[in-house]
Amino acid sequence: MERIGAKEARKMIREGQWKGPTCGIALGFTQANLVVLPKELAYDFMLFAFRNPKPCPVLEITDPGDPEPKNVAPGADIRTDIPKYRVYKRGELYAEVDNITEFWREDFVAFLIGCSFTFEWALLENGIPVRHIEEGKNVPMYITNIPTKPAGIFRGNMVVSMRPIPRDKVVRAIQVTSRFPSVHGAPVHIGDPEAIGICALEKPDFGDAVQIKEGEIPVFWACGVTPQAVALESKPEIMITHSPGHMFITDIRDEELAIM
Repeated sequence: MERIGAKEARKMIREGQWKGPTCGIALGFTQANLVVLPKELAYDFMLFAFRNPKPCPVLEITDPGDPEPKNVAPGADIRTDIPKYRVYKRGELYAEVDNITEFWREDFVAFLIGCSFTFEWALLENGIPVRHIEEGKNVPMYITNIPTKPAGIFRGNMVVSMRPIPRDKVVRAIQVTSRFPSVHGAPVHIGDPEAIGICALEKPDFGDAVQIKEGEIPVFWACGVTPQAVALESKPEIMITHSPGHMFITDIRDEELAIM
């Protein structure tokens, strides 16, 4: 599709003109995962994110009851500006909806967490293929056996995203993504998926399976879907998130998050 900006992308999403995964839309603008919790659980989750910066790098925390992420996207509304949301109640997926206006409460605090879609433009510019973009799919994501550091009620295992990388480009992929620590940074694992508890790459827990070609190695990055796996185990009264792959698009330029 024609390259568009963040504000235009959010308008399309809000008006129902874009309902699919957001990889490849508004290239060059930072995308974010969403976690919405009651104020009484917000400190615990903030502590959880602080202790687990690889899967949960926080870009913004909103004031209670305020749906506008004033720092990363002034004028936006996190209740309507994501293509698809998930509502979890006591550890169960309760609903998947196009907006969360009917669920919104005055005690809700929203966390926007860095997303690895952000560094994909840098991979592409360095001649490194991004298979799920090539195939028009959502990135494959897997629940691992890598434990997170608990905080309050929040505990569980890390979720990772996977991209097949040609063997001779793996080192460059590490170098490129290491420059983006606020959106997961360098990979957490390279190669053997079973070593981190993944038994079948063709059956991701979230997203879509992608082709791994001869001479390619599966490379795994920490993923902002980790809070959803944590919600299933921790069972908060209510947690609202983005649907995997359906992100919030901020006004931050990707290069603003790159370290030299």
